[in-house]
Amino acid sequence: MSEAPPPVPDRLYGRRRGHPLRQRQQRLMDVTLPRLALDPADPLAAFPMRPRELWLEVGFGGGEHALAQIEASPQAGLIAAEVFENGICSLLTRLVPEEQEATAPLPPNLRLWTEDARRLLRTLPEASLSRLFLMFPDPWPKARHAKRRFVHPSIIPVLARAIRPGGEWRIATDDPTYQEWVVEVMGAQDAFTRVSLELSRPEGWPGTRYEAKALREGRQPMYWVWRRQG
Repeated sequence: MSEAPPPVPDRLYGRRRGHPLRQRQQRLMDVTLPRLALDPADPLAAFPMRPRELWLEVGFGGGEHALAQIEASPQAGLIAAEVFENGICSLLTRLVPEEQEATAPLPPNLRLWTEDARRLLRTLPEASLSRLFLMFPDPWPKARHAKRRFVHPSIIPVLARAIRPGGEWRIATDDPTYQEWVVEVMGAQDAFTRVSLELSRPEGWPGTRYEAKALREGRQPMYWVWRRQG
């Protein structure tokens, strides 16, 4: 019997901040972000109205995909996870007019998580997620950095615990190394079954700035749907 892969450490390898935050961005982080706080032990209770489903986006980047999802699916409560402060500010800027950081209404079906998403996944109640999104993650293309990739053999049991039977895991990436890695990792597990693999963005998948950049630069994205086995 082959040995189990070593667990991926709860350690952030990417940047938390790019350029220094401007005054408006710092106010969004200090005033608006706490209004979207999440209790991972009882995530459904964090929403003003208890949603029928709980979704999670891992690494929401600039927030385009997350905001499109909550607008299209008001019945679902979306936890949008991101550690990069400039990306968090990008999403919050779209939500809140200037000078209304403390008072502007916020989407009732959105909550933010600004720590490593793997920590959240280990804390969520069992079978609590109906859908997980991983849209154009950092590919960490060097072989020695494979342990830094979100798709990893050791994360599969964590996801299998958090995603309910029949739930979906959507993955999109334009990086050839990461595409091969997804095929390798997912081909060696039996907790998730592949539903589809597309070379064009499927209906119901909002676009992102990373996808647009990939297409401009001539890279071919791949879009997977995996289903949690019952």
